[in-house]
Amino acid sequence: MTLIVDDAGSGDLLFGVVVGAYHEETGEFRYDIIDVRFYQDIFREKEYLKESSRVVSSLVSKFKIKEDEEIHICQGCIFDVAAEDLRKVYGEDRVKRVHVDGEAQRLVETAYLDEIRNLGYEPLAERDEKRGKSFFHMMRWLKANPEMLKYAKTGWPRLKNYQLFKPFHGKQTFKVVCSKCGAECEVPFQPKGDKPVFCKKCWSNHKPARKTRGKKRIVKRKK
Repeated sequence: MTLIVDDAGSGDLLFGVVVGAYHEETGEFRYDIIDVRFYQDIFREKEYLKESSRVVSSLVSKFKIKEDEEIHICQGCIFDVAAEDLRKVYGEDRVKRVHVDGEAQRLVETAYLDEIRNLGYEPLAERDEKRGKSFFHMMRWLKANPEMLKYAKTGWPRLKNYQLFKPFHGKQTFKVVCSKCGAECEVPFQPKGDKPVFCKKCWSNHKPARKTRGKKRIVKRKK
């Protein structure tokens, strides 16, 4: 038989991501959560991929599957690291990337909906068919309940275009090494590598002085 691993909520604005595992033979279902903090300040570091692998490995180990059983894991990119890590443990032939549907998908989706209902949010009935409408429905709910922004995936880059999420998207900086003094520093632009980059102190000493243009004063003589 097969153990099926799927996720729900990765494309939704609210809450973290529910990862579920369903065993076809026994009907047993377990799930865990990738915390929403992985989709906030540290989203750009993609640490959620490692956390996804940790969650999946923990879930799979609880089923004690037999040596002849396969593990089918959803094709979504959230499981790219998890699938590779599972193959190292269970073998290449036993771990397969698949499109998940049926009972496994239903159970994981239900678990996610239960979690967001626990926040006080009632999801749209047609959310699967109208993802765009569901996104704006969640955003309007957050606007009406700003204290719940701590449960939103505020790290998504596209959210910086919305006034509600601007406080979570400050000016981006990049870590570099100063070309003059060798100190580590941050600059507000992406270095291209073909020009030197300076820290604040070295830049203040390096930048050319501004040329001031004197204005000619015209004095009109009285006739």
